[in-house]
Amino acid sequence: MREPVELRRQRILAVVESRGAVKVSSLAAELEVSVVTVRRDVEELARAGRLRRGHGVARPVRPVAQAPDAGAEERGTDGVTVAVVVPERHSYLYETLHGARTVLEEAGVRIALQIAPQTIGAERPLVEAALAAGAGGLLIAPRWRSALSEEADHPWLARTGVPTVLMERRPRPGSALHALDSVCSDHWYGTHLAVDHLIALGHRRIVLAARDDSPTARAVRAAFTEIVADRPEVADWSMVLSSPDAIPGPAPDDAVSSGDAPYDRTPLDLAALLRERGATAAVLHGDVDALMLVQRLAEQGVQVPRDCSVVAYDDVVAALGGTPLTAVSPPKAEIGRAAAELLLYRLARPLGSGPVRRTELLPSLKIRGSTQRPLPRPTPASD
Repeated sequence: MREPVELRRQRILAVVESRGAVKVSSLAAELEVSVVTVRRDVEELARAGRLRRGHGVARPVRPVAQAPDAGAEERGTDGVTVAVVVPERHSYLYETLHGARTVLEEAGVRIALQIAPQTIGAERPLVEAALAAGAGGLLIAPRWRSALSEEADHPWLARTGVPTVLMERRPRPGSALHALDSVCSDHWYGTHLAVDHLIALGHRRIVLAARDDSPTARAVRAAFTEIVADRPEVADWSMVLSSPDAIPGPAPDDAVSSGDAPYDRTPLDLAALLRERGATAAVLHGDVDALMLVQRLAEQGVQVPRDCSVVAYDDVVAALGGTPLTAVSPPKAEIGRAAAELLLYRLARPLGSGPVRRTELLPSLKIRGSTQRPLPRPTPASD
Protein backbone atom coordinates (compact mmCIF):
# COMPACT_ATOMS: atom_id res chain seq x y z
CA MET A 1 0.00 0.00 0.00
CA ARG A 2 1.34 3.38 -0.99
CA GLU A 3 2.38 5.61 1.91
CA PRO A 4 0.26 8.81 2.23
CA VAL A 5 2.01 11.90 0.91
CA GLU A 6 1.73 13.84 4.17
CA LEU A 7 3.18 10.97 6.18
CA ARG A 8 6.12 10.67 3.80
CA ARG A 9 6.76 14.40 4.08
CA GLN A 10 6.63 14.18 7.87
CA ARG A 11 9.29 11.49 7.71
CA ILE A 12 11.43 13.72 5.48
CA LEU A 13 11.09 16.58 7.97
CA ALA A 14 12.01 14.30 10.86
CA VAL A 15 15.18 13.10 9.13
CA VAL A 16 16.27 16.60 8.07
CA GLU A 17 15.55 18.17 11.47
CA SER A 18 17.48 15.46 13.28
CA ARG A 19 20.53 15.29 10.99
CA GLY A 20 20.80 18.67 9.33
CA ALA A 21 21.60 18.78 5.59
CA VAL A 22 20.65 15.53 3.86
CA LYS A 23 21.06 14.63 0.20
CA VAL A 24 17.85 14.13 -1.75
CA SER A 25 19.28 10.89 -3.15
CA SER A 26 19.91 9.60 0.40
CA LEU A 27 16.35 10.44 1.42
CA ALA A 28 14.99 8.63 -1.62
CA ALA A 29 16.98 5.48 -0.79
CA GLU A 30 15.94 5.58 2.86
CA LEU A 31 12.25 6.10 2.09
CA GLU A 32 12.36 3.63 -0.82
CA VAL A 33 10.85 6.05 -3.30
CA SER A 34 12.19 7.76 -6.42
CA VAL A 35 14.47 10.78 -6.33
CA VAL A 36 11.86 12.66 -8.39
CA THR A 37 9.24 12.02 -5.70
CA VAL A 38 11.49 13.23 -2.89
CA ARG A 39 12.56 16.26 -4.89
CA ARG A 40 8.91 17.19 -5.39
CA ASP A 41 8.20 16.70 -1.67
CA VAL A 42 11.21 18.85 -0.72
CA GLU A 43 10.07 21.61 -3.08
CA GLU A 44 6.59 21.62 -1.52
CA LEU A 45 7.98 21.62 2.02
CA ALA A 46 10.36 24.44 1.13
CA ARG A 47 7.49 26.41 -0.41
CA ALA A 48 5.58 26.00 2.85
CA GLY A 49 8.59 27.22 4.82
CA ARG A 50 9.06 23.93 6.67
CA LEU A 51 12.57 23.28 5.36
CA ARG A 52 15.10 24.77 2.95
CA ARG A 53 16.32 23.26 -0.27
CA GLY A 54 19.79 23.55 -1.76
CA HIS A 55 21.64 21.98 -4.67
CA GLY A 56 20.46 18.37 -4.30
CA VAL A 57 20.19 18.83 -0.53
CA ALA A 58 17.36 19.40 1.96
CA ARG A 59 18.15 21.51 5.05
CA PRO A 60 16.26 22.35 8.24
CA VAL A 61 14.92 25.84 8.77
CA ARG A 62 17.08 26.13 11.89
CA PRO A 63 20.69 24.86 12.03
CA VAL A 64 21.22 21.46 13.62
CA ALA A 65 24.37 20.66 15.58
CA GLN A 66 26.40 18.18 13.55
CA ALA A 67 27.30 14.97 15.36
CA PRO A 68 31.08 14.42 15.69
CA ASP A 69 30.93 11.25 13.60
CA ALA A 70 28.59 12.59 10.92
CA GLY A 71 29.54 11.27 7.49
CA ALA A 72 31.13 13.56 4.93
CA GLU A 73 28.27 12.79 2.52
CA GLU A 74 25.85 14.55 4.89
CA ARG A 75 28.04 17.57 5.62
CA GLY A 76 26.21 20.82 4.87
CA THR A 77 27.58 24.02 3.39
CA ASP A 78 25.44 26.58 5.22
CA GLY A 79 27.64 29.31 6.62
CA VAL A 80 30.60 28.36 4.41
CA THR A 81 32.25 31.24 2.57
CA VAL A 82 33.75 30.68 -0.87
CA ALA A 83 36.17 33.17 -2.40
CA VAL A 84 35.49 33.76 -6.10
CA VAL A 85 38.25 35.58 -8.01
CA VAL A 86 37.81 36.93 -11.55
CA PRO A 87 39.64 39.64 -13.53
CA GLU A 88 38.20 43.14 -13.77
CA ARG A 89 36.43 44.23 -16.97
CA HIS A 90 36.11 40.69 -18.31
CA SER A 91 32.57 40.21 -19.63
CA TYR A 92 33.31 36.64 -20.76
CA LEU A 93 34.22 35.51 -17.24
CA TYR A 94 31.41 37.55 -15.69
CA GLU A 95 29.00 35.19 -17.48
CA THR A 96 30.93 32.31 -15.94
CA LEU A 97 30.66 34.01 -12.55
CA HIS A 98 26.88 34.29 -12.92
CA GLY A 99 26.63 30.54 -13.51
CA ALA A 100 28.69 29.78 -10.41
CA ARG A 101 26.73 32.24 -8.30
CA THR A 102 23.37 30.57 -8.91
CA VAL A 103 24.69 27.18 -7.75
CA LEU A 104 26.52 28.50 -4.67
CA GLU A 105 23.65 30.68 -3.47
CA GLU A 106 21.19 27.82 -3.88
CA ALA A 107 23.47 25.70 -1.72
CA GLY A 108 23.48 28.32 1.04
CA VAL A 109 27.09 29.29 0.45
CA ARG A 110 28.23 32.86 0.98
CA ILE A 111 30.28 34.31 -1.90
CA ALA A 112 33.23 36.61 -1.23
CA LEU A 113 33.78 38.11 -4.67
CA GLN A 114 37.27 39.43 -5.45
CA ILE A 115 37.91 41.47 -8.63
CA ALA A 116 41.55 41.26 -9.68
CA PRO A 117 43.00 44.40 -11.30
CA GLN A 118 45.00 44.22 -14.51
CA THR A 119 48.40 43.90 -12.88
CA ILE A 120 50.73 40.91 -12.76
CA GLY A 121 50.26 38.83 -9.60
CA ALA A 122 47.08 40.66 -8.55
CA GLU A 123 45.22 37.47 -7.59
CA ARG A 124 47.55 36.22 -4.87
CA PRO A 125 47.03 38.98 -2.24
CA LEU A 126 43.26 38.85 -2.83
CA VAL A 127 43.17 35.10 -2.26
CA GLU A 128 45.40 35.32 0.81
CA ALA A 129 43.19 38.03 2.32
CA ALA A 130 40.03 36.02 1.64
CA LEU A 131 41.51 32.89 3.20
CA ALA A 132 42.69 34.86 6.23
CA ALA A 133 39.10 36.13 6.59
CA GLY A 134 37.85 32.55 6.79
CA ALA A 135 37.00 31.50 3.22
CA GLY A 136 36.72 27.72 3.12
CA GLY A 137 36.94 27.25 -0.66
CA LEU A 138 38.20 28.99 -3.78
CA LEU A 139 36.87 29.38 -7.32
CA ILE A 140 39.37 31.27 -9.44
CA ALA A 141 39.86 32.37 -13.04
CA PRO A 142 43.33 33.99 -13.10
CA ARG A 143 43.99 36.50 -15.87
CA TRP A 144 47.33 34.89 -16.86
CA ARG A 145 48.15 37.28 -19.69
CA SER A 146 51.35 35.36 -20.40
CA ALA A 147 52.78 31.91 -19.85
CA LEU A 148 55.29 33.52 -17.47
CA SER A 149 52.57 35.00 -15.25
CA GLU A 150 50.85 31.60 -15.17
CA GLU A 151 54.05 29.89 -14.06
CA ALA A 152 54.53 32.48 -11.31
CA ASP A 153 51.13 31.59 -9.81
CA HIS A 154 51.65 27.82 -9.79
CA PRO A 155 53.49 27.40 -6.46
CA TRP A 156 51.12 29.34 -4.18
CA LEU A 157 47.92 28.33 -5.99
CA ALA A 158 48.81 24.66 -5.59
CA ARG A 159 49.01 25.15 -1.80
CA THR A 160 45.96 27.19 -0.79
CA GLY A 161 44.99 24.69 1.89
CA VAL A 162 41.30 24.78 0.89
CA PRO A 163 39.29 23.09 -1.89
CA THR A 164 40.20 25.00 -5.06
CA VAL A 165 38.72 24.82 -8.56
CA LEU A 166 40.05 26.63 -11.65
CA MET A 167 37.33 28.11 -13.87
CA GLU A 168 37.91 28.33 -17.64
CA ARG A 169 41.58 27.61 -17.14
CA ARG A 170 43.41 24.42 -18.13
CA PRO A 171 46.54 23.65 -16.06
CA ARG A 172 49.58 22.98 -18.22
CA PRO A 173 50.36 19.24 -18.27
CA GLY A 174 53.13 18.39 -15.87
CA SER A 175 52.92 21.71 -14.02
CA ALA A 176 52.35 22.19 -10.30
CA LEU A 177 48.66 22.74 -11.05
CA HIS A 178 48.23 19.59 -13.11
CA ALA A 179 46.68 17.94 -10.05
CA LEU A 180 44.23 20.79 -9.37
CA ASP A 181 40.51 20.46 -10.13
CA SER A 182 39.50 22.48 -13.18
CA VAL A 183 36.49 23.10 -15.41
CA CYS A 184 37.01 24.72 -18.80
CA SER A 185 35.85 24.90 -22.41
CA ASP A 186 37.42 22.68 -25.03
CA HIS A 187 38.81 25.50 -27.17
CA TRP A 188 40.41 23.07 -29.60
CA TYR A 189 36.93 21.84 -30.44
CA GLY A 190 35.60 25.41 -30.65
CA THR A 191 38.32 26.33 -33.13
CA HIS A 192 37.57 23.16 -35.08
CA LEU A 193 33.90 24.21 -35.33
CA ALA A 194 34.89 27.58 -36.81
CA VAL A 195 37.35 26.15 -39.35
CA ASP A 196 35.13 23.25 -40.31
CA HIS A 197 32.17 25.58 -40.89
CA LEU A 198 34.21 27.77 -43.24
CA ILE A 199 35.67 24.80 -45.11
CA ALA A 200 32.19 23.29 -45.53
CA LEU A 201 31.06 26.56 -47.14
CA GLY A 202 33.91 26.31 -49.64
CA HIS A 203 36.51 28.67 -48.16
CA ARG A 204 40.06 27.57 -48.83
CA ARG A 205 42.09 30.61 -47.70
CA ILE A 206 41.50 31.56 -44.07
CA VAL A 207 42.99 34.17 -41.75
CA LEU A 208 43.00 34.00 -37.94
CA ALA A 209 43.17 37.39 -36.23
CA ALA A 210 43.45 36.59 -32.55
CA ARG A 211 44.53 37.97 -29.23
CA ASP A 212 47.55 36.52 -27.41
CA ASP A 213 46.94 37.79 -23.88
CA SER A 214 44.95 35.04 -22.16
CA PRO A 215 44.90 31.24 -21.83
CA THR A 216 41.88 31.15 -24.15
CA ALA A 217 43.67 33.21 -26.78
CA ARG A 218 46.75 31.00 -26.66
CA ALA A 219 44.60 27.86 -26.86
CA VAL A 220 42.74 29.21 -29.92
CA ARG A 221 45.97 30.15 -31.68
CA ALA A 222 47.58 26.77 -31.01
CA ALA A 223 44.45 24.90 -32.09
CA PHE A 224 44.08 26.91 -35.30
CA THR A 225 47.69 26.21 -36.29
CA GLU A 226 47.23 22.50 -35.72
CA ILE A 227 43.82 22.21 -37.38
CA VAL A 228 44.49 24.11 -40.62
CA ALA A 229 47.82 22.36 -41.07
CA ASP A 230 45.98 19.05 -40.91
CA ARG A 231 43.22 19.99 -43.37
CA PRO A 232 44.28 19.43 -47.01
CA GLU A 233 41.36 21.57 -48.18
CA VAL A 234 43.05 24.69 -46.79
CA ALA A 235 45.26 26.13 -49.54
CA ASP A 236 46.58 29.07 -47.52
CA TRP A 237 46.32 30.39 -43.97
CA SER A 238 47.89 33.05 -41.81
CA MET A 239 47.70 34.21 -38.19
CA VAL A 240 48.02 37.77 -36.92
CA LEU A 241 47.20 39.80 -33.81
CA SER A 242 43.63 41.07 -33.80
CA SER A 243 44.66 44.30 -32.08
CA PRO A 244 47.96 46.05 -31.23
CA ASP A 245 47.11 45.77 -27.51
CA ALA A 246 46.17 42.06 -27.70
CA ILE A 247 49.52 40.99 -26.26
CA PRO A 248 50.58 39.75 -22.82
CA GLY A 249 52.38 42.96 -21.92
CA PRO A 250 56.03 44.01 -21.78
CA ALA A 251 58.57 41.24 -22.16
CA PRO A 252 62.36 41.33 -22.51
CA ASP A 253 63.25 42.93 -25.84
CA ASP A 254 59.51 43.01 -26.58
CA ALA A 255 59.62 39.27 -27.27
CA VAL A 256 56.77 36.82 -27.15
CA SER A 257 56.88 35.11 -23.77
CA SER A 258 56.78 31.68 -25.37
CA GLY A 259 59.45 32.33 -28.01
CA ASP A 260 61.98 34.73 -29.45
CA ALA A 261 59.98 36.39 -32.22
CA PRO A 262 58.98 40.02 -31.47
CA TYR A 263 55.40 41.16 -31.71
CA ASP A 264 54.34 43.17 -34.71
CA ARG A 265 52.63 46.16 -33.07
CA THR A 266 51.49 47.60 -36.40
CA PRO A 267 47.69 48.04 -36.38
CA LEU A 268 46.14 45.25 -38.41
CA ASP A 269 45.00 46.21 -41.90
CA LEU A 270 42.73 43.20 -42.37
CA ALA A 271 41.46 44.35 -45.77
CA ALA A 272 45.01 44.54 -47.15
CA LEU A 273 45.86 41.16 -45.62
CA LEU A 274 42.81 39.54 -47.21
CA ARG A 275 43.79 40.93 -50.62
CA GLU A 276 47.42 39.91 -50.18
CA ARG A 277 46.55 36.32 -49.22
CA GLY A 278 43.52 35.99 -51.45
CA ALA A 279 41.59 35.00 -48.31
CA THR A 280 37.81 34.81 -48.32
CA ALA A 281 37.24 34.03 -44.63
CA ALA A 282 38.51 35.05 -41.20
CA VAL A 283 38.22 33.76 -37.64
CA LEU A 284 38.38 36.68 -35.22
CA HIS A 285 39.07 36.43 -31.47
CA GLY A 286 37.49 37.94 -29.41
CA ASP A 287 34.10 39.56 -29.98
CA VAL A 288 34.96 43.24 -29.47
CA ASP A 289 38.00 43.01 -31.71
CA ALA A 290 35.87 41.13 -34.26
CA LEU A 291 33.18 43.82 -34.36
CA MET A 292 35.79 46.58 -34.70
CA LEU A 293 37.60 44.74 -37.50
CA VAL A 294 34.31 44.20 -39.37
CA GLN A 295 33.56 47.92 -39.06
CA ARG A 296 37.02 48.72 -40.43
CA LEU A 297 36.50 46.32 -43.34
CA ALA A 298 33.25 48.10 -44.24
CA GLU A 299 35.06 51.46 -44.21
CA GLN A 300 37.52 50.01 -46.73
CA GLY A 301 34.82 48.63 -49.00
CA VAL A 302 35.01 45.01 -47.88
CA GLN A 303 31.53 43.73 -47.10
CA VAL A 304 30.82 40.88 -44.66
CA PRO A 305 29.83 38.24 -45.70
CA ARG A 306 29.81 39.10 -49.42
CA ASP A 307 33.57 39.64 -49.69
CA CYS A 308 34.70 37.92 -46.52
CA SER A 309 32.97 35.47 -44.21
CA VAL A 310 33.66 36.03 -40.52
CA VAL A 311 33.42 33.75 -37.49
CA ALA A 312 33.93 35.43 -34.12
CA TYR A 313 35.17 33.58 -31.04
CA ASP A 314 33.61 34.16 -27.57
CA ASP A 315 30.00 35.08 -28.44
CA VAL A 316 29.56 37.69 -25.73
CA VAL A 317 28.46 40.56 -28.00
CA ALA A 318 28.92 38.99 -31.46
CA ALA A 319 25.17 38.93 -32.11
CA LEU A 320 24.86 42.69 -31.55
CA GLY A 321 26.81 43.88 -34.60
CA GLY A 322 25.25 45.63 -37.57
CA THR A 323 25.82 42.27 -39.22
CA PRO A 324 25.24 39.69 -36.48
CA LEU A 325 28.36 37.56 -36.42
CA THR A 326 28.45 33.80 -36.65
CA ALA A 327 30.35 32.86 -33.50
CA VAL A 328 31.87 30.03 -31.53
CA SER A 329 30.05 30.10 -28.20
CA PRO A 330 31.86 28.50 -25.26
CA PRO A 331 29.39 27.37 -22.54
CA LYS A 332 30.34 30.22 -20.21
CA ALA A 333 27.54 30.02 -17.63
CA GLU A 334 27.65 26.22 -17.68
CA ILE A 335 31.39 26.35 -16.92
CA GLY A 336 30.62 28.40 -13.81
CA ARG A 337 27.86 26.06 -12.74
CA ALA A 338 30.00 22.95 -13.22
CA ALA A 339 32.92 24.55 -11.37
CA ALA A 340 30.68 25.50 -8.43
CA GLU A 341 29.16 22.00 -8.32
CA LEU A 342 32.64 20.50 -8.26
CA LEU A 343 33.65 22.82 -5.42
CA LEU A 344 30.54 21.86 -3.43
CA TYR A 345 31.48 18.23 -3.95
CA ARG A 346 34.97 18.95 -2.55
CA LEU A 347 33.63 20.96 0.39
CA ALA A 348 31.55 17.95 1.46
CA ARG A 349 34.62 15.73 1.70
CA PRO A 350 38.01 15.73 3.43
CA LEU A 351 40.60 17.83 1.62
CA GLY A 352 42.50 15.82 -0.97
CA SER A 353 40.12 12.85 -1.02
CA GLY A 354 39.13 11.30 -4.33
CA PRO A 355 40.72 11.68 -7.77
CA VAL A 356 41.38 15.10 -9.31
CA ARG A 357 38.74 16.09 -11.86
CA ARG A 358 39.51 17.93 -15.07
CA THR A 359 36.25 18.68 -16.85
CA GLU A 360 35.95 20.08 -20.37
CA LEU A 361 32.66 21.29 -21.87
CA LEU A 362 32.23 21.62 -25.63
CA PRO A 363 31.49 24.99 -27.26
CA SER A 364 28.76 25.35 -29.88
CA LEU A 365 28.60 27.29 -33.14
CA LYS A 366 25.92 29.99 -33.49
CA ILE A 367 25.37 30.56 -37.22
CA ARG A 368 24.18 34.08 -38.01
CA GLY A 369 24.58 36.42 -40.95
CA SER A 370 28.34 36.81 -41.33
CA THR A 371 29.19 33.63 -43.23
CA GLN A 372 28.25 32.35 -46.68
CA ARG A 373 29.77 30.50 -49.64
CA PRO A 374 32.54 32.48 -51.33
CA LEU A 375 31.50 34.28 -54.51
CA PRO A 376 33.10 33.06 -57.76
CA ARG A 377 36.17 35.12 -58.60
CA PRO A 378 36.16 36.76 -62.02
CA THR A 379 38.27 34.96 -64.62
CA PRO A 380 41.01 37.17 -66.11
CA ALA A 381 40.22 38.16 -69.68
CA SER A 382 42.38 36.45 -72.33
CA ASP A 383 43.94 38.23 -75.32
